[in-house]
Amino acid sequence: MILIGMYDSSYTRRVAIAMALYGIGFEHRAWSVGRDFDRIRQYNPLGRAPTLVLDDGEVLTESAMMLDYLDDRAGAGHALMPATGIARRDAQRLIALATGAIDKAVLIVLERIFRPVEHHSELWLSRCRTQVEGALYELDKACAARVGHDWLVGDAMTHADIAVACFTSHLREAIPLALDPWPALRAHVDRCEALPVFRDHYIPFDAPVPTSKATPA
Repeated sequence: MILIGMYDSSYTRRVAIAMALYGIGFEHRAWSVGRDFDRIRQYNPLGRAPTLVLDDGEVLTESAMMLDYLDDRAGAGHALMPATGIARRDAQRLIALATGAIDKAVLIVLERIFRPVEHHSELWLSRCRTQVEGALYELDKACAARVGHDWLVGDAMTHADIAVACFTSHLREAIPLALDPWPALRAHVDRCEALPVFRDHYIPFDAPVPTSKATPA
């Protein structure tokens, strides 16, 4: 299999970590959606990362779909998502919060990169920050409720732990944002990020420097 995308994308990163935990080998093509847009479009017409090319040539173009495929391949009892019930809903809720937070953080970054400073919408940026912080407060509560436990759901790592760690690390580098107001979340993320499988699939996020002359692509 071929995983296309750079590890400064938390979406690409969570797929790579899941594949490593499942013991599924893959070729990694660290292509940038900016620099390598046309190359990525040879596999994914959207030119987005991650893109996962399966051994038979089938192409998956959305990270949640990739994780669903990997879970199905791993089989019952080995998947990183609880199979059913409240544990599954808890994991999905945490993933949704983390995904929502990083989506808003990305919008903040894009606003800064592609709009001239004098055209920044402070109301829009403030709304996005409020949404990010709201999600982080909920994630912090969930982490605080699990003090004394290694993982957010149950007794083993799930996609919730991977998503919360990858997305939170991404947004605190991209905005940037200190996690001091959310100590339980920060402790959980730092604990995950110290694991070799997380360190092996990581590069720091380095947003382009915005200028007053930047215009939307």
